[in-house]
Amino acid sequence: MELIKSLVGNTPLIRISYRIYAKLETYNPTGSVKDRMISYVVRKAQIHGKIDKDSILCEATSGNTGIALSMAAAALGNSCVIFMPKNMSEERKQMMRIYGAKIIEAPADDFLGAINMRDAFLKANHNAWSPKQFKNALNIECHEKQTAPEIHKQVIDINLPWSAFIHGAGTGGTIEGVRRYLQKNNMKTKVCLVNPSESPHGIQGIADGKDFLFSSQNADRIINISTSDAIQRAKDFARKTGILVGISSGANLLAAERWIDDTHPRGIAVTMLCDRGERYMSIY
Repeated sequence: MELIKSLVGNTPLIRISYRIYAKLETYNPTGSVKDRMISYVVRKAQIHGKIDKDSILCEATSGNTGIALSMAAAALGNSCVIFMPKNMSEERKQMMRIYGAKIIEAPADDFLGAINMRDAFLKANHNAWSPKQFKNALNIECHEKQTAPEIHKQVIDINLPWSAFIHGAGTGGTIEGVRRYLQKNNMKTKVCLVNPSESPHGIQGIADGKDFLFSSQNADRIINISTSDAIQRAKDFARKTGILVGISSGANLLAAERWIDDTHPRGIAVTMLCDRGERYMSIY
């Protein structure tokens, strides 16, 4: 696990346009931002003796947290059980299985059902442990103490004001952690929430049922993006740059572009390219 920990974070902040920059989270070991939270939370659990060699790691997820947890379990030599809606991409499921995880499916789009299944598993198995990503304060702490300062340092190096952070919310850990960092440092950076414009939607990884760790009321602006537009933006980005990213990354890019067009800020907008696009090929 120490090797994995050394590879997580310190991802590049790449220039998308003169006013838009994005964290390329595909540099993380499994190719997604969720490696940050899982590495952080698992390490804390190890320190406090909550995980041992017999522990079964489990979680409810739309995909990327499950992949990251499967990686952690493989690195530790532990078993892993993942609960997820059955209509999540097959490529995500394949990645978890390659790491040795067992997948138990909930009905399509039923994230709350997956969470209930996880909770029942935890109750029935005394040696099971879960990061409980949808309500774990350490999820927020990880991004407040690591991701946000990392972005801030990179923005300082660009020498332009940080006008906005634009991101969707699955658990809400990333956007809430960044929001708290900005607030505690008295920064005027706007926090904009990227939200699907339809329900049900196909932007896997955001709007997983309800507000969890981030309240939409704390967003300075909510930018609605359709699934089809998010997919098309991700595909266009791949063809223009050679960088293949996921659907939520397409949504983030499009939201950032719309925010820039609407506000004409003096500084830059920062968003996240959350994961690699290979796990969505059957959808693309």
